[in-house]
Amino acid sequence: MHKLKPASYEEFLEQFRVDAPETYNFAFDFLDKADPKTLAMVHVDPQGKRREYDFGWFQERSARLANALTAQGLAKGDRVMLILYRRVEYWVCMLALHRIGALPIPSPSLLTPHDIEFRVNFAHVKAAIVEDSVADRVAAALPKCPTLSLLVQVGAEPKADGWLGFEPLLASADASFPRTPDSPGGRDPMVIFFSSGTTGMPKMVLHSFTYPLGHYTTAAYWHDLEPGDLHLTLSDTGWAKSVWGKFYGQWLAGAAVFVWDFRGKFDPAELLQIIAEHKVTTFCAPPTVYRFLVRQDLKSFDLSHLRHCVTAGELLNESVFRDWQTATGLPIYEGYGQTETCLQIATFRCMNPKPGSLGKPCPGWDLVLMDDEGRPCEPGVEGEICIRLKEGGVLGLFQGYLDEPERTAKVIIDGFYHTGDKAWVDEDGYYWFMGRTDDLIKSSGYRVGPFEVESVLVAHDAVIEAAVTGVPDPVRGQAIKATVVLAPGFEPSDELTQKLQAWVKAETAPYKYPRIIEYVAELPKTISGKIKRAEIRQRDLEKYGAREM
Repeated sequence: MHKLKPASYEEFLEQFRVDAPETYNFAFDFLDKADPKTLAMVHVDPQGKRREYDFGWFQERSARLANALTAQGLAKGDRVMLILYRRVEYWVCMLALHRIGALPIPSPSLLTPHDIEFRVNFAHVKAAIVEDSVADRVAAALPKCPTLSLLVQVGAEPKADGWLGFEPLLASADASFPRTPDSPGGRDPMVIFFSSGTTGMPKMVLHSFTYPLGHYTTAAYWHDLEPGDLHLTLSDTGWAKSVWGKFYGQWLAGAAVFVWDFRGKFDPAELLQIIAEHKVTTFCAPPTVYRFLVRQDLKSFDLSHLRHCVTAGELLNESVFRDWQTATGLPIYEGYGQTETCLQIATFRCMNPKPGSLGKPCPGWDLVLMDDEGRPCEPGVEGEICIRLKEGGVLGLFQGYLDEPERTAKVIIDGFYHTGDKAWVDEDGYYWFMGRTDDLIKSSGYRVGPFEVESVLVAHDAVIEAAVTGVPDPVRGQAIKATVVLAPGFEPSDELTQKLQAWVKAETAPYKYPRIIEYVAELPKTISGKIKRAEIRQRDLEKYGAREM
């Protein structure tokens, strides 16, 4: 693809084009046509060992895996759960499944057996390919997962019956998996991401085979990538953000991806040393990470190879922007999108960053801010970010919530996709994010739906009702707070709070636990019995304050 060098945002809009062939498949149309000797990835494992992989390696490994999985009965349309942290096998699996037309479901490494059971049954998952450290959790969920019939373990060789080892599976497989007339592509379904909602359990977001092309804008223009660049996006592979920043677009732009497979909480000083040691040139992380980084002695790290930085996922406060720019000489370019989309709004190199602003709409995305009556908003007036649909589709927009047409119909209305996010536009056309129209919580880069946490809390004997909201937090953006009504016989105490927090950590992914628990006699509700979360949030805002984030 030829990268433009626009002198202005207006010129960028006018000149930008991306063609989406009717049969496009990233594995066949990009990977197999790439120079096999070109660097694709620099990978640093949990022990700090660096390995480099070229496109030829991914071509061969993904073809072998595609043949091996096909021999095991996996076919086009089958659904496959992947829990692989940031292991290189994640990319091999994704590419192999693209060849077959089976649908990968990237999943976070923190899922509990309860989470796995729900997702497997909800998605009718046929196969799971997981790291050895996760296999026990999958095995614990297995008795209640009747559709799960193919189990592959990556890393140590499996000891349990019914599991296949990843490397032995590949060893005897053929290294060629050519395209056929029946190969998937174009508008065929390609990948499923789970996205947390606020009024129910997670949704399955379905994207087609043209989805990777939508990320060319992300990489070439927002990340500002050029051939020879080494790009680091910090995200775990269990989230859609990973394919935003460490896969399709970066390779299409001619860059290599840098993958640091750290485990547990990241260490800011270690991250800065990694960036310096491996000469990372472009970097993307949520504002929470930048907040930790600017507290380090940035001048003590050689960041001379770093030339461009971006952020998304939360609001970036101006003080972090200024501190980072003062120490590194680099502004931070913000962006916005969703699991359901690619990059929708961003600050590009041809624009002057306004700290705290998302930027302007990306080429190909016709955005309209709408009020509650469905009317376009004037500059300065808050409205919902909506995307105007067009004949032939919007490149990068999801196909719908899989198996849930009613949910899809609630967001695709009268020719528009309703994002559920609110913003306002200033006189220069820059978008400023206001928050969700619903109750989704964004904490430390994670998106948490209240219902997921509430359903775990009310399963405890001490809890009769719970409402989960986010409160302002100077480090995490938002901290998760639970407002709890106790069952008879239980009294509020610090000990009970610790028990409830431990309960949530044990029953669902630990990042979802409420850091604050408030005990009340009753929850505020509407006449129809719905919890008034807005009232709780307002009360919390008055109590905790709108502290700088």
